[in-house]
Amino acid sequence: MELGSLIGLIVGAILIIVSILILGEWAPSALGEFVDAPSILIVVGGSIAAGMISVKMKNFVSSLKAFGKILKPPVLNPAGAIDTIVQLANTARKEGVLALEESAANMEDQFLKKGIMLIVDGTDPELVKGIMETELNYTEERHGAIAVFYENLAAYAPAWGMMGTMIGLVLMLGQLEDPDALGPMMAVALITTFYGAIVANYICNPAASKLKDISKEEILFKTVMVEGMLSIQAGENPRIIEEKLKSFLAPAMRSSVGEGDKGAEE
Repeated sequence: MELGSLIGLIVGAILIIVSILILGEWAPSALGEFVDAPSILIVVGGSIAAGMISVKMKNFVSSLKAFGKILKPPVLNPAGAIDTIVQLANTARKEGVLALEESAANMEDQFLKKGIMLIVDGTDPELVKGIMETELNYTEERHGAIAVFYENLAAYAPAWGMMGTMIGLVLMLGQLEDPDALGPMMAVALITTFYGAIVANYICNPAASKLKDISKEEILFKTVMVEGMLSIQAGENPRIIEEKLKSFLAPAMRSSVGEGDKGAEE
């Protein structure tokens, strides 16, 4: 669970609710003034409909599913990946590159497994690099498209909020002969603008930023793997490989990388 997202969502909701209660002199009924089903339908439903129009259906569905990543992002362990690569380097140095096939068969990470199998098959280093970087670039583009989807939703929501406000104003103008109805109808008309701002700045824009952050971490994680695999194929010393890959990590994380040269030939 990603605590930053969870805490942010909870704190944001609490601050909004408390602010409404303070302005409403702590009357619980004040919260009811900010709940309007038609306004929710216009803003949320309209934004989702616009998002559905903007991308293909399969991309729309995958983008909605990706929202779960802000609460439960993929578990990445760069230090563990470096340890694995160094162990593979030790194996390749002692027993030869072909010995890596057995190790690759038990790998859970499909990206690393694919790269190692390309090396075992004797693929040209430049071709291995090209294949892995192409997959890396596609992953980055796919993640970027999802982030853009949420940025677009953040733009659509306030616009639909304004449309809801205009609908409310038109209906209000039709009731000018009833002064008592003008106040409540104006309030309802403005609520859609409020909902649009909430959807855009409390949900969609933060979600886009978090997804970009998660994507950067995953791309860095896989970049470390690519660099490690190419180093193994080049026959570099496991100690050198470890030090090279540790340079990708923040200083605080480097100490968690195990001694990669244990058992290596000097």
